[in-house]
Amino acid sequence: MKLILPTEFSPDLNPKLPPDVEVVWADTHSTFEGDPSDAEVYLNWFYLKPETLHKVLEAAPQLRWMQTPSAGVNHILTPQFLERNITLTNGAGTFAVPIAEFVMAFILNYAKCLPKLHELQAQRQWLRSVDLPFQEVDGATLLIIGAGSIGQTIAQRANAFGMQVWGSRRHPQPMAGFEKVVGTAEWRSLLPEADYVVLATPLTPETKGLFDEAALRLMRPSSYFINIARGAVVDEPALIRALSEGWIAGAGLDTFATEPLPPESLLWGLPNVFITPHCSGMSPKIVDRTIALFLDNLQRYRTGQPLRNVVNVGLGY
Repeated sequence: MKLILPTEFSPDLNPKLPPDVEVVWADTHSTFEGDPSDAEVYLNWFYLKPETLHKVLEAAPQLRWMQTPSAGVNHILTPQFLERNITLTNGAGTFAVPIAEFVMAFILNYAKCLPKLHELQAQRQWLRSVDLPFQEVDGATLLIIGAGSIGQTIAQRANAFGMQVWGSRRHPQPMAGFEKVVGTAEWRSLLPEADYVVLATPLTPETKGLFDEAALRLMRPSSYFINIARGAVVDEPALIRALSEGWIAGAGLDTFATEPLPPESLLWGLPNVFITPHCSGMSPKIVDRTIALFLDNLQRYRTGQPLRNVVNVGLGY
């Protein structure tokens, strides 16, 4: 069996591979060390570009299974990929812990007035605590739109802080860590009651522009919006208006419609926005988790067992 693997994984992955597999190493531009024409399996490196994917597809006509480290797969489901009927598995779960911690950092940032405190420190100014609008997260309501592996891990952390957690998903059912789980047609009714709203849904044709002006207007002026999903799930011009005109109190944004976020974007200049460069999933443990998932799936593939994290390409996740 022949595998196409990224050279960046070589030091960590190569010693753990079964001895009877043949490997074609490929760099981020899909320059191959070996002949990929009869490869069955492809594991890509992070930040896969469509042109890199298409080069692999062209060079490997016998490809049957692709494992991607990312949880989102919207960048992979191109017409060229879909016409090949290749099984796709994603990295769902591998990024859940660092992203959940990042969400809690956003929440605590606003609840504890950290930007203002940092500003006061820079000014060498001692302001009495009674003059700062500190909040407790204990008892606050958190609405997670997209109660998948990342949403569930966020819920676990929020529960530890005593938050009331609600969620939404395509097929609602009682879930550990959630006081309430509603369907995709019902989450808007919960927006007026939420203190924090976290977007954790995948980007699909169905969810593009999902969080629109109508949704933002349902939120309270004291509430906060956090996006660790994909920028295109949000109507960005409407979000800018909501932040500028005080429909909501603030936002923690890790993803954007265009990345890198253009210097001319109005989001950069808004004082109630915390911008991070799509880094919430980063952790020194990600490579180890990705390799462990791939090796488990490789064993399953070779023995005919069901693979983990199979993507429904029709749904887009």
